[in-house]
Amino acid sequence: MTAIAYAPGWPGTEPRWTSSAKAGVGTSLSSASHVWFTLSHGILNEIYYPRLDTPCMRDLGMIVTDGMTFFSEEKRHASTRVSYPFSGVPLYRLTNTCRAGRYRIEKDVLADPLRDVVLQRTCFVPLEGSMDDYRVHVLAAPHMGNRGGGNTAWRGEYKGVPMLFAQRADFALAIACSAPWRRRSVGFVGASDGWQDLMRNRCLTAEYDRAENGNVALTAEVDLVACGGRSVVVLGFGRTSSEAGHRALESLADGFDAAQTAYVREWQDWQCSSRDLAKDRPGEGDAYRASIIVLRTHESKRLPGGLIASLSFPWGFAKGDDDMGGYHLVWPRDLVETAGALLAAGAREDVGRVVRYLRTTQEADGHWPQNMWLDGFPYWNGIQMDETAFPILLVDLAHREGALSGDELLGLWPMVRRAAGFLVRNGPVTQQDRWEEDAGYSPFTLAAVIAALLVAGELADQCGEAAVGTYLRQTADCWNDAIEHWTYVTDTPLARHAGVTGYYVRIAPPEVCTVGSAAAGYVPIKNRPPGESSEPAAQIISPDALALVRFGLRAADDPRILDTVKVIDELLRVDTPHGFCWRRYNGDGYGEHEDGAPFDGTGRGRAWPLLTGERAHYELAAGRPGVAAELMRMMIAFANDGGMLPEQVWDAPDIPRRELFFGRPSGSAMPLVWAHAEHVKLLRSLREGRVFDMPPQTLERYVRNRVEPAFAFWRFNHKTRTSPAGRALRVEVLAAATVHWSADEWHTVRDTATRDTGLGVHTVDLPVDGLGPNGVVKFTFFWHDAARWEGRDFEVVTA
Repeated sequence: MTAIAYAPGWPGTEPRWTSSAKAGVGTSLSSASHVWFTLSHGILNEIYYPRLDTPCMRDLGMIVTDGMTFFSEEKRHASTRVSYPFSGVPLYRLTNTCRAGRYRIEKDVLADPLRDVVLQRTCFVPLEGSMDDYRVHVLAAPHMGNRGGGNTAWRGEYKGVPMLFAQRADFALAIACSAPWRRRSVGFVGASDGWQDLMRNRCLTAEYDRAENGNVALTAEVDLVACGGRSVVVLGFGRTSSEAGHRALESLADGFDAAQTAYVREWQDWQCSSRDLAKDRPGEGDAYRASIIVLRTHESKRLPGGLIASLSFPWGFAKGDDDMGGYHLVWPRDLVETAGALLAAGAREDVGRVVRYLRTTQEADGHWPQNMWLDGFPYWNGIQMDETAFPILLVDLAHREGALSGDELLGLWPMVRRAAGFLVRNGPVTQQDRWEEDAGYSPFTLAAVIAALLVAGELADQCGEAAVGTYLRQTADCWNDAIEHWTYVTDTPLARHAGVTGYYVRIAPPEVCTVGSAAAGYVPIKNRPPGESSEPAAQIISPDALALVRFGLRAADDPRILDTVKVIDELLRVDTPHGFCWRRYNGDGYGEHEDGAPFDGTGRGRAWPLLTGERAHYELAAGRPGVAAELMRMMIAFANDGGMLPEQVWDAPDIPRRELFFGRPSGSAMPLVWAHAEHVKLLRSLREGRVFDMPPQTLERYVRNRVEPAFAFWRFNHKTRTSPAGRALRVEVLAAATVHWSADEWHTVRDTATRDTGLGVHTVDLPVDGLGPNGVVKFTFFWHDAARWEGRDFEVVTA
């Protein structure tokens, strides 16, 4: 019996993920196939199995040598062209041409619709010399079950067919080839892997049988002469190596052509069932089809309706096993934005799955996690109020678009009720804004939340809960009326410099209700070095303010909006060779460093194509469809050759050694599904001449009818010090109480019991609307359940 040749160099180098610059993403639409693949630099990158939040492969590429002096790794030494052999189908053709002019590799990549296998059909073409002058090697780096460490690799067979295997826990991989392998080896990365051997010797000199419990790599030489340069490599996945080998062998036996036929058919059928929003828009069809491919590819199969943010790790080449999440998580906001785009494209059944997924993953108190694994388990634990508002808005949009029947809409009232209850119990402040950084009063979050309250109020009426509906509308009215008090500043140095009266700030700190103005507070600036992590709120600007128009709370020509747009453009717009792009806010630290080094907790925020799309929606709302259309063309110009839109583009001079070029994708997430969703919705909006996802309730109530609140309000997370004269004061608490109060310095005292709204909020309306300016209302609380007094007084002055 031959002794096992164990690879030396345990455990290998520290594992790292790979580039986030994906040129393509794909999966089969069949429920029998549970693999998702990504492409970058001309090779397969992360492959996800059995869920799309679980990567099991770092990458798989080819190395070409001549056995003597020549060494070429296609991802580093070849130029890549990406194409789609079938329009609207994520079957990718990668053409990698050696920069030294020695060879060309043509590859077609798809997922097997019948099983958990990714297939790569390869054609090697010598451009100099003949076929037998070259040696082609497959090099794979498994990262089974979301980790590069702790993997075991070995050479073996399944039913007599030579394969390469890897496994960690219940995740197994088998790699087989239609052509014979000439040599095979496994090893530890950076020590005994095939790359090291080929780099030193230009051929595989070692054939190690096994590498255990480390960062491993698999290498095999394809017999070029035997296959005439044409071969199919299959990557089978399973819970055991035998299961993975079985799938790989079965897929090889069926052949690439059979898999391609089924794969193309299912995607073409889905495309035909959706709307062609790019019809009659010359030159924009490819970008649209790439966008809806991205949307559809990012949906879970075992947990239908779950859509992740991106099949990528931002700056993945600098991240290891401790960065488990990447962007392959569900963000409820991104999920709803994507569902809205699917609605825009007419994919109603897909949106029904999303709504059911949201219903299942809602927390008991009514909110959704900041982000979560596909099974609903939270990853980060922040609270973002807009992420609880968005599902409510989706329910309304889905009903208006015919994706939900009237009965289905009413059946979702319990979910909407819980979400609305969470909003009114915890608002109007948010623990985090949509950029996941700061607490306070954010124009974007407020716009989404207020719109959601109106939608929920309307549904409450339909479900026979008129009192709940009235309370939700009254709360929305109060919060809408206070937006300018919380987030609009005037006569600041920045306003004077820009020549405007005032502008909306990015976010005002939570204490703004007590200090009186956003101009008086400071906000943290995350992802910045020590000493640069706090700025006056009045100095930080964001395109987020345009959400007040997008969600229908303010008119596009409101002078305050117009002034804010001027400031946004002065501080945040970047004019790139491909068009205008905007940064999230001034001082943003989420992006590469000035020298192009990857984000490592600090950096400098770059420009986001998503914001170009959002600006286009604003221009459409302002009655400038031509400008909106031009901005959309700019937005899609930021995509790479595969049509993938990045989270950010590099907005500084070129740094070629870091693959950073002005106006081209940075090292951030790509594709960003949210950006593709914005593109699809923008196409629908342009087609209809209106903002597709604008809630009609807000537009009617606040822009057309200019409804004002009947109350001022006070609550423990909003201890307002002033109230407009002529309005009653609504006091809101989270437990039953008696409000002990006086409007004449305690000379006359009244006790008024709270009433339960049914949403976990208890209210008292103090009839102080008869007080003139400078009237003072003082009050305290007796808590019924605790049978105790609050022990302190509060006061509100009428102004």
